[in-house]
Amino acid sequence: MREVFAIGTLAFALTVNAAPFAIQVGEARIGLDAPPGFADSTFTGSPRLQEIGESLTSASNRVLLFALSDSDLRRFTLGDPLELRRYMIAVTSRATERERMSETAFKALAGDVLRELGDLPPKGDYQKYLESRPAGTVSALAEIRSDPDAVSVLQGSRSKGGFFERSKYLLSSTSVVLLRGKALTLSVFTQYDDPADLEWIRVTTARWIDELKRLNSR
Repeated sequence: MREVFAIGTLAFALTVNAAPFAIQVGEARIGLDAPPGFADSTFTGSPRLQEIGESLTSASNRVLLFALSDSDLRRFTLGDPLELRRYMIAVTSRATERERMSETAFKALAGDVLRELGDLPPKGDYQKYLESRPAGTVSALAEIRSDPDAVSVLQGSRSKGGFFERSKYLLSSTSVVLLRGKALTLSVFTQYDDPADLEWIRVTTARWIDELKRLNSR
């Protein structure tokens, strides 16, 4: 009975948590939310989920939000293995989170980020392009957004297939957004099985940026 009550309580908390919340970044209160169908998992206090979230970014960054799909959060409450087909994270640099960034400084930062991500390939079949790249290499694929206060790039990688196993493909997006004078990095991840996954990550990334801008424009 206790286990049932605990699972029910956590499931209720997950539902409640699927809503905008505020987090302190330096002197600013930043409004955060996950896209529809996802919810922040950091509030659970799970060391396992914390470790997964921190593995997605540099140790020099602070994880503000690590969102799992609603189905994965249900699996977590039941103790089942996570699928982790799609997930996302929002982080900020520990070194600069107490500094207020101007639009000019953000523009310079965004330029540095884009240069680090590398040159974009010609438009075409991304899976074929990733096949030409070394396994495990994350390659820039296309630009998603280029605004004065937000830049975003689509990336991809593939795992090395075996004799009886095909290569697996992963798409991700890296976005740097200026919110209330703070630079946040957003990353969205999905397995890449068909064109629907490509459309999903493009639309989800753009909508997430727009929603966070809206939340922090008040």
